[in-house]
Amino acid sequence: MSRGDGYPDATGGGFVKRRPDAPDGFFAAEAAGLAWLAEAEPNGGARTVRVRAVGTGTITLERLREVPPTAAAAEAFGTALAVTHAAGAAAFGAPPPGWQGDAWIGRQVSPMRSFEAWGASFADLRVLPYARRAAEIGHLGADGLRAVERVADRLHAGDFDDDRPPARIHGDLWGGNVLFTADGVVVIDPAAHGGHGQTDLAMLELFGAPQLARIQAAYAEAADLPADWPERTGLHQLHPLLVHAVSHGPSYGRHADQVARRYR
Repeated sequence: MSRGDGYPDATGGGFVKRRPDAPDGFFAAEAAGLAWLAEAEPNGGARTVRVRAVGTGTITLERLREVPPTAAAAEAFGTALAVTHAAGAAAFGAPPPGWQGDAWIGRQVSPMRSFEAWGASFADLRVLPYARRAAEIGHLGADGLRAVERVADRLHAGDFDDDRPPARIHGDLWGGNVLFTADGVVVIDPAAHGGHGQTDLAMLELFGAPQLARIQAAYAEAADLPADWPERTGLHQLHPLLVHAVSHGPSYGRHADQVARRYR
């Protein structure tokens, strides 16, 4: 999910992303998320791009040079991502420390509020707002909305909750935000919040990523996921599918409808 146009800075050593129409705090929220994720790096967490400066409509980041992805780098990233998630969050749905209020995923508002249970947070913050908006603009049919609402009822009932504490997740981890460099994988453009680690894995699978199977296997081992974890991948994909239904059209709404029917 693109966050804005980018170009090299005047020195050639950094990368500037700009969005002249950015709402107040748009790039500051991104910087807060990057800083929060980076706190896990000394303990073996995933590397995040460095922030050099934040302006009203710009953010300047370190310039990264990509290299061909390798199995070893992918496996290292899967393990590191599990460490980042294990660094934890204050609550499910909570924003990074130092940031108050809602944030953004792509150009869509990403609500932030604290919940004790993952299921309720996922339903109220990551599923229902986008489903209702997609339905309003005709990108999700009435039957699809009802299917999503039935999944939300199950989420509220705790049917999909487990004993895992809030994870420190990237929140927008599609393949374009996972960059293979000579120093290993670096993640960019987060929509960071307290969530469930499998949400990051699900988005990687939905949109594809180099060496995905290696990332997943290393993560599952490091995070000690139960053997049936792939059965819930579609559930976690409802969030990005519905975000895209709002911003990219009804084909994503139809996909979300199909997925929701599996979990209603």
